[in-house]
Amino acid sequence: MSSAITYSRYGGPDVLTLTEVDAPEPGPGQVRIKVRAVAVNPIDLKIRSGIMEGVFPAEFPVLPGSDVAGVVDKAGEGAAASVGDEVFGVASVGGYSEYALLDRPVAKPEDVNFETAAALVTVGETAYRGLHHLDAQEGDTLLIHGAGGSVGTIAVQLAVLRGVTVVGTAGEHDLGRLTQLGATAVAYGEGWAERVRAAFPQGVDRVFDASGAGVLADSVALTGDAARVITIADMSAAQHGVRFSGGGPADRFPEALPQLAELIAAGRLVVPIGATYPLAEAAQAHADVEARRARGKAVLTP
Repeated sequence: MSSAITYSRYGGPDVLTLTEVDAPEPGPGQVRIKVRAVAVNPIDLKIRSGIMEGVFPAEFPVLPGSDVAGVVDKAGEGAAASVGDEVFGVASVGGYSEYALLDRPVAKPEDVNFETAAALVTVGETAYRGLHHLDAQEGDTLLIHGAGGSVGTIAVQLAVLRGVTVVGTAGEHDLGRLTQLGATAVAYGEGWAERVRAAFPQGVDRVFDASGAGVLADSVALTGDAARVITIADMSAAQHGVRFSGGGPADRFPEALPQLAELIAAGRLVVPIGATYPLAEAAQAHADVEARRARGKAVLTP
């Protein structure tokens, strides 16, 4: 048996309960890890609340979470990692739990801690994917909406590493941090498009919307071409002719994770961790994320 967080009805953070579950057994090609860290993602909160029921119908009890890092303690036949290896990735079973199964374990560099590795998984792949679909290249000017968020922060850093000129919209409290990361920071909210035009009269080449804040029409106008705009957060994308990248199985880049982990190990990429919590305090972590009290990723440590 092992400890895990589960819930048996939709609701607020208080539905999360610490319970005992059977430790999963790895099948062929899988590894079981002793989880050392698991990230709390916004999608976890949305599924728990029930607002995603039409897309992700729950089979109660639900064991939430997917982005994990830990140490392999059991390996199935043909698995890509061995007992004792430190790995991270997307859990196929488990999450907010002591044990999880990984189908595609990624080796964790020694210089990357477990909390950072877990926090990287979804936001890192999403940022990488957005830049890939946009084909942002050296010399381009890229506008990133929601640049102060977890995905946006990584996208800013990856674009700057490519030699892309980055302008990012964010809240006042994040503007200084974005400037330190190498972006031109612009306050979001009413008038953002005018502020971007003032900073870049020549216009922008591409737009990555990580905010979902109703910015697509003006973003298309800024680039002059809907094909140069992508969103990961605005479900009205099709109305504007904009690509929506939702991270379905056919739209993922798992090969991004080893590359991003090496960048972190080399000190060239930072994943901000806002707060860490013991597994038993998952409800508090959800409440803090919902209230936007966590400046960076929230991570549970079983």
